[in-house]
Amino acid sequence: MPAQSEARTSSPRDDAIRLLARREYSRAELAQRLAARAHSPEAIGACLDELEAEGLQSDARFAESFLRSRVMRGQGPLKVRVELERRGIERPLVATALAEAEQAGEVDWFELAAEALSRRFTHPGDSPRERARRERFLASRGFDFEQIRHALERLGAEE
Repeated sequence: MPAQSEARTSSPRDDAIRLLARREYSRAELAQRLAARAHSPEAIGACLDELEAEGLQSDARFAESFLRSRVMRGQGPLKVRVELERRGIERPLVATALAEAEQAGEVDWFELAAEALSRRFTHPGDSPRERARRERFLASRGFDFEQIRHALERLGAEE
């Protein structure tokens, strides 16, 4: 019971600040979390506008942070793009975050695909079935055909 009464007395801003203190959130994620705490849509909208104006919440910053975390996990650009869009980040902002990371040299998707593959498999596969298994692995990680092909070629060259 104390948690419910606390939720009713705390403002959307207090709840949002508490959430943002732990990690970055997209505007859509914050709106969902605040709505779950029974704040009115008008109060949520006003709060999120204020936080954005103050620089405390930024979808661009969230996209950069999310991208870095997914690169560290060895995920490819297709999966990262879908995940960002699912979290409410608009397509132009997603494209910008991916392009800026590539231009800044923070990520090389071809190298990342090769690294992910070499961590999981020691050779490209002797049979078409084994090769297809490696292709599916990388595809499920969000890499495109060219990146998969590069990773398989590189793994074959290392033998």
